[in-house]
Amino acid sequence: MAASQDARVYLGFDFSTQQLKVVAIDGELNVLHQNNVQFDSELPEFRTQGGVHIHADRLTVTSPVLMWVKALDLLLDKMKGAGFEFSRVRALSGSGQQHGSVFWRRGASDTLKQLDPDQNLNQLLQDSFSVSDCPVWMDSSSSQQCQDLQAAAGGALRLAEITGSRAYERFTGNQIAKVRQTRAEDYQNTERISLVSSFAASLFLGDYAAIDYSDGSGMNLLDIRTRNWSEVCLEATAPHLDRVLGAPLPSTSVLGPISSYFVQRWGFSESCRVVAFTGDNPASLAGMRLQQGDVAVSLGTSDTVFLWIQQPRPALEGHIFCNPVDWQAYMALLCFKNGSLTRERVRDECAGGSWERFSAALRDTPLGNHGNIGFYFDIMEITPPAVGVHRFDPHDNKVSSLSPQVEVRALVEGQFLSRRLHAERLGYSIIPGSRVLATGGASSNKDILQVLSDVFNAPVYTIDLSNSACLGSAYRALHGVVAESGLSFVDVVKTAPEPRLVATPHATAQEVYDLMLQRYARLEERVLQETRP
Repeated sequence: MAASQDARVYLGFDFSTQQLKVVAIDGELNVLHQNNVQFDSELPEFRTQGGVHIHADRLTVTSPVLMWVKALDLLLDKMKGAGFEFSRVRALSGSGQQHGSVFWRRGASDTLKQLDPDQNLNQLLQDSFSVSDCPVWMDSSSSQQCQDLQAAAGGALRLAEITGSRAYERFTGNQIAKVRQTRAEDYQNTERISLVSSFAASLFLGDYAAIDYSDGSGMNLLDIRTRNWSEVCLEATAPHLDRVLGAPLPSTSVLGPISSYFVQRWGFSESCRVVAFTGDNPASLAGMRLQQGDVAVSLGTSDTVFLWIQQPRPALEGHIFCNPVDWQAYMALLCFKNGSLTRERVRDECAGGSWERFSAALRDTPLGNHGNIGFYFDIMEITPPAVGVHRFDPHDNKVSSLSPQVEVRALVEGQFLSRRLHAERLGYSIIPGSRVLATGGASSNKDILQVLSDVFNAPVYTIDLSNSACLGSAYRALHGVVAESGLSFVDVVKTAPEPRLVATPHATAQEVYDLMLQRYARLEERVLQETRP
């Protein structure tokens, strides 16, 4: 390790879908060590594909909980083999794939508190889980439970107002309801239900770790304003569920010292602290170092928008979570299916397959595109739920085609107008100092990013996010041990490498796109009406 011998080290783990990863940083935020375990290839005995089991109905998707336990044994072994000194770790935190749930069998708490350092975790916890294969975020088999929950809460919008999201099949509350209804005996044998994040924290703590506010708000169970479990949602899901879940805690909480098992088996210091683990999306927000007024736009196969917001406005689309680094704030998440593949199709059809010609079309057409607007939903979109290509001329008349150059700009402007419109509906607003952080494949194209900057009327920066959840967890470990002294997360991570400025808005951008946004919203409603079954 490249730090001085007495340097304090902070670990961030990420229990993601396909692998377990770790990053070690020092107090100056330098990355000292990285490692990972690939589930499919390194733990083939669990017979996963992409880290999961897809069941015969194609709706049920699970992961073996002991695979995650065994992966931790293997990861720590790899770190030791690489000369990592666990004794220098002052604090650790982590993240887990959101919405997955772990069902601890009666008596597992006693097992966790009395782990034998001469045996590995996988052996010790063999009989500690009442459900051996856990529901994960890819599962969509709980439609009936979603309908039941929304009915109990007073409708989809009312549920979103309470929990930050309408009912989703993958969300943990609906998965718990399904287990209780279809596997009654296993449910009766359960003494605690964890999220993947709090399950992982429990391993290090040697006791059941609390669910943190941020990951807890991805369950359809937490009231995002009071930050307590919603009575209505609990009662609709399972009796006495509050006892089985435990009380939620702020994401910055220090849960306690590391279990003596890790001190004796791996040489961790007794003073090492375990900071609450959170979900992978909230941890990525920490890794990106988003601040109030910022928006992060990931331009990949799907386009994802992360937001830091103060006053949430939950809706039927998107998700509002409690903020993982500032308990008084919120974060929002929006996902759009028609991202890079749609951009590539229009590139092929209108620019001869050349990104250079695609970029030239953006440079050679004016802001606002002479009033032409397009909606490009090659596949059924999530936000809004519409499909098809819809083009409008400056007088809002539908047209069947546009010139190739105009089509390119209509696509890119339309995508970013959609991202801004739906972000603002969830509570985002551009304020002085707002930044757009761009990542993903299309963030390498400066002309696309110029349109993004103009539509949002904010400077665009690029950021490398290859390990954002892991890095965010390490940052949160460091912040957790100083948070009580009043230091903010922003203060703690201010020396991290700055994102790179790549585009600033044109002087006329605000005037053009504020008006265009209102028109886009009207036309989107029209498209929705036309495509509704």
